[in-house]
Parts: sequence; C-alpha cells; structure tokens
Amino acid sequence: MSTMELLGHPARLRIVHALRGGRTLTTAQLCGLLPDVSKAMVYRHVEALMTGGILEVVEERRVRGAVERHYRLHDHRAGIDPEAARSMSKDDHRQAFTTAMATLIAEFGAYLDRDTTDPSRDPVGYRQHGLWLSDDELTALVAELRAAIVARLANPAGPDRRRYLLSPVLFPSEG
Repeated sequence: MSTMELLGHPARLRIVHALRGGRTLTTAQLCGLLPDVSKAMVYRHVEALMTGGILEVVEERRVRGAVERHYRLHDHRAGIDPEAARSMSKDDHRQAFTTAMATLIAEFGAYLDRDTTDPSRDPVGYRQHGLWLSDDELTALVAELRAAIVARLANPAGPDRRRYLLSPVLFPSEG
C-alpha cells in the first residue's frame, strides 16, 4: 500500500496524529485516544501502518501473558512529500482533502464527547478568512505560518503540555 493509501483513511490519520511529537504509545493507549474507533479497527490500522513502514515497534514486553508493543512514528514516512503531491491528480487531491476533513471532524467530535470539554474555555477556533493577496504576499504568509508551526513541531509531550490539532487549509476561492 502506498503512503497516500495508508494515510487515506481517517482512523489511520488519527493514529499518525496521536503519535506525532516523538510519542511512543501502545495500541491500548491509542484505543483510549480514539474512543469512537473500535479496538479491533485500531489494531487493524496499526498493523497496516506497521506493514507500510509508517510505524515501528520500539519496545516489546510481556504483560499478563500477552506481548505489549510500543509504537513510534517514522516522521519522514508519515506525510506526502512535495514531489508526490505534484504528481497527484485532482481526484487524488479531492480524496486527500476529504480524508483530512473527515479526520478533523472525527477529532473534533472526540474532543466534544469528553466529559471535561468546555469549548468556551478551551482555545477552540474554526474561523475562515478571505484574504486578498498578491503572489509575493501569499509566499510571505505561507513562509511565516510554516516557520511558526515548524518551530513548535519538535516540542515533546510533557506534563505541562496539551496536544492540539492545528489544521491550516489554504486554497484560492475564486478564479
């Protein structure tokens, strides 16, 4: 299965999101982070991501007679590189966008389903802005956003940090 096919399923993409930031998680921990996905499906998707080289086992240990595996993401394999994106058809882009939006909807639904959720207190945002930009202004904006995001991607998980899902979407809305 190609990287595009592997990342083309919302549950697999959510597993990838959960493991970003250098996290190492067991399948049981992933099930806890994706309570709306059945345990069997999480195991199936983890196996597909392992077989496809997107996940790796970093530790195995015996727990009550079973083998518990700890998984880590191969960051360099868990995305579509610019060359692959250029070779995608319009239908491929439509499918990738649909998967990204379905994943975002599922993640937001899981957030809302938690007992402790308070969207009025949490920094939740889903605004859309129409911007008029020249080619040079667009290039500068993308570079500024990329720099701000990339600088924080390396932040490790920690007791004083909460994981947030940031999903910038940018496309021309008029011809």
